[in-house]
Amino acid sequence: MTDWPPVDLTDAAAVAERRDAVVEAVRDHAGRIAYELALLEGGDYGRVEFETDGGTWTVKYEAGDLEFLLFDPDSGSEVYVVSTKRQPEPGALATALADYPAFVRAFNDHVRAAEEQLENAPTEFPEPASTEEAVNERRRVLDRVEEICDEIAGQLHRLEGGEYGTYESRIDGQRWELNWDRDGVSYLRIGGSDGVYLLSQYAPPEASDIRRYVPQFPAFVEAYNESVADRTETLSRVEF
Repeated sequence: MTDWPPVDLTDAAAVAERRDAVVEAVRDHAGRIAYELALLEGGDYGRVEFETDGGTWTVKYEAGDLEFLLFDPDSGSEVYVVSTKRQPEPGALATALADYPAFVRAFNDHVRAAEEQLENAPTEFPEPASTEEAVNERRRVLDRVEEICDEIAGQLHRLEGGEYGTYESRIDGQRWELNWDRDGVSYLRIGGSDGVYLLSQYAPPEASDIRRYVPQFPAFVEAYNESVADRTETLSRVEF
């Protein structure tokens, strides 16, 4: 009678345990590489590829921690040496580990190249010009424009009533709009919804827009004055 079983079973659990121990060692080592890459690349997450004679290694990291380490050999199927999904097949793992030292050397070369690029980078720079004078001049001009627009807004509020409104006029072919509420001017805009805000509650206009439109502002004020004069004349003709 033939012995049964015919051969001894290989202890698969022992192989898996050995594989897991190897992967954990790689995870620790490659985790240091991921951390260093996060520092070097200057971001919380990213992925970097390293070429070796045996294939391509990809390191993906997030918040400085290793997400996965992928090896794509020049011949054969890619293998996730470290991942959050599943452990690698022992044969593929062995193939990858044979090339792992080359991957580490490629990482070291990557770091050295960065060092060399920064070695002679200058740290002496021209002194930046102050914006104080330009800002003060802008504020001086716009404060006067806003002061007049607030006065117009107050007069319109008194004349038309209500909580808000808009006065419009065309100056040199462009539409000027003064939007007001009971607190004063909300904005002064030239050119419609996609136009330039000479006054607004947000960012100030560009210096070039100030230079272009402020010289036209007196014409806008004159147009408003003429509008008020026309209304006054119209009302003066009313008889009881």
